[in-house]
Amino acid sequence: MILTIAIVVFCIWYFIVGSTLLFALTTLISILVVACPCALGLATPTAVTVGIGRAAEFGILIKNGDTLENAGKINVAAFDKTGTITEGKPQVDGIITYGISDYELIQIASSVEKNSNHPIAKAIVNKGKEMNVNSLDTSNFENITGKGLSAEIDGKKVLAGNMSLLENIIIPEEVLIQYRDLENESKTTILIAVDEDIKGIISLSDKIKPNSKRTIEELHKMGITTYMLTGDNEKTALNVAEKVGIDNVEANVLPENKLDIVKNIQENDTDGKVLFVGDGINDAPALTQADIGVAMGNGTDIAMESGDIVIMEGDLENVVAAVQFSKKVMKRIKENIFWAFAYNMILIPLAAGALYASFELMFMPEWAGLAMALSSVTVISLSLALKRYVPPVKRAH
Repeated sequence: MILTIAIVVFCIWYFIVGSTLLFALTTLISILVVACPCALGLATPTAVTVGIGRAAEFGILIKNGDTLENAGKINVAAFDKTGTITEGKPQVDGIITYGISDYELIQIASSVEKNSNHPIAKAIVNKGKEMNVNSLDTSNFENITGKGLSAEIDGKKVLAGNMSLLENIIIPEEVLIQYRDLENESKTTILIAVDEDIKGIISLSDKIKPNSKRTIEELHKMGITTYMLTGDNEKTALNVAEKVGIDNVEANVLPENKLDIVKNIQENDTDGKVLFVGDGINDAPALTQADIGVAMGNGTDIAMESGDIVIMEGDLENVVAAVQFSKKVMKRIKENIFWAFAYNMILIPLAAGALYASFELMFMPEWAGLAMALSSVTVISLSLALKRYVPPVKRAH
């Protein structure tokens, strides 16, 4: 295009106007020099590079430019609960026993749970350490995804998990009432059965992160719909969602079903992008399926590998900051491209000799070279200005 314009201008001045060959060549060279696409070529990569670097200073690791672009287009944000909305460090706060002592119940439970790395298992094991219980040997250990654990102690089968794990066991009405009361208090409840005989209930609670509510509020201000996906019972899930202001709740979700839920959201919300935030091994498929997967930096290695963005130190507000960074960088790219084209639109007519007929002013090749350099400097300067950018969600602190 530019080459065609330069040749046409040369022909007009030399063959039609009848100017000298030197003058016609000067216009051709000036056009080619001033229209050098350096600024246009620098517009996007400089802004993306500076933007990703600046985000990293806030503990937001964005893996590539495509992620940075898409993050600003999301209209749905889905969150795992444990370790994302909550601290992910549940603590045992209640023990109910049936026919055995608290010590014996925790001894049985911690002996089984020591085989698992789940936060709930760690909490029960820690409770056992606090009570100085002696761990028992287990065999035939099995992790039943989304339900709980199974093992044998001294030839007796022990089950430790939620109600669905014990669906084939007759549970006394007294136990059911106490179990439901704990659920109504938003507790995570673990039933312990030995040889199909209910021996106790262990209740746990997990604190909501201080910035979870603010994060959801900021997302809502940007018009983003929120979801929470959790394996917890519905009452606990609804209670947490109400406290932080999440729009939609999917409770009693098995790990493998998180992927399907993200897919369904994508199919129903085709106008934008879906972001999913998680921290555990079970979140990896959903993180990969989502348009933008955000892994918490205090989570598992598999989750961080699966995510497009890694939030260091588990600061949930950085989810909002990542979206704001995306919008800011994309705006800066558009500004860079505007100025790159603006220089050409203004200076190409001057280089073609638009002012020569009236004022005998000629845009010489050396001036064209200077203007071309200035256009590149302008674009780079605008991109470097991102080094001073602070996301609005961080300015309030």
